[in-house]
Amino acid sequence: MKVEILGVGCPKCRKTEEMIGETIRRLGVEAEIVHVTDIDEIIERGVMMTPAVFVDGEKKIEGKIPTESQIKEWFSR
Repeated sequence: MKVEILGVGCPKCRKTEEMIGETIRRLGVEAEIVHVTDIDEIIERGVMMTPAVFVDGEKKIEGKIPTESQIKEWFSR
């Protein structure tokens, strides 16, 4: 499983990465977390507000920090 966090490195992006990392560790999910900071790639992927999170290529959230319950939902399927 691949988790991509798109954003240029703002505090919200770092918090999102931290929350996702902690949550998947607690759930025992194996996933690669990648932080995409290239603005051209972010725009090409249709992201207008950061942070944005993609799980296996599917956009899950954009423009805000996800809640722990949202993150759990993404990985409980």
